Amino acid sequence: MTVSTISRNQTGNFDLEQLNQKFETATPKQILAWSIENIATGLVQTSAFNVDDMIITHILYSELKHPVPVIFLDTLFHFPQTLELVAKTKEVYNLDLQTYKTPDINSREAFTAKYGEALWDKDITQFHHVTKIEPLMRGLDELNTIAWITGRRRDQAVTRANMPVFELDGKGRLKVNPLATWTRQESWVYVAEHGVIYNPLHDQGYPSIGDEPITTKIGAGEDERAGRWRGMGKTECGIHI
Repeated sequence: MTVSTISRNQTGNFDLEQLNQKFETATPKQILAWSIENIATGLVQTSAFNVDDMIITHILYSELKHPVPVIFLDTLFHFPQTLELVAKTKEVYNLDLQTYKTPDINSREAFTAKYGEALWDKDITQFHHVTKIEPLMRGLDELNTIAWITGRRRDQAVTRANMPVFELDGKGRLKVNPLATWTRQESWVYVAEHGVIYNPLHDQGYPSIGDEPITTKIGAGEDERAGRWRGMGKTECGIHI
């Protein structure tokens, strides 16, 4: 089926079972190439600028030579190293960066003034809604998204173990997970072989990097994402639920 002309409301016409069977053993580059070929408009990448996101950006911009809009959610609470990487990536790849954040709030001080001190400690669900979920949904809508690309892998956490390569989100948009079958080791081999730039915090015990106040280093034997929301009983911020 050629789907380059379908509207966002028609994404249910994708045969997900067939697609997932066909691409279960495909490389990330092959998965992204299919996405580019079959979704002429409305294809975006969502990126937290973790290492797997950087791999996808590198494949799209340097290997496939097909720049797509990259949505970045500026929560206002990122590590300085993350923001420095965002700026560097924009320069290196001439990135089509689309930044979204909580409306009318431009600093941590303004955020605290509206929502109180350490909202993440008082109501982590509300914190993620106002800093991530609402801005992302708004961004996907404004960019007329038909399909969005994520950097998730199955081995990142037990909650992602059965994640397919292709799925639909709650709005019926196609969700593409080109690194689903890769391991952490395969990602880092790719980075080394292709000289992909990445967040230096990855070398300091942070395999998964989120907001500074609620991201910690992980210990030996812990899941890659164990340092996110430690002690809060969470495994996802809500974007991928």
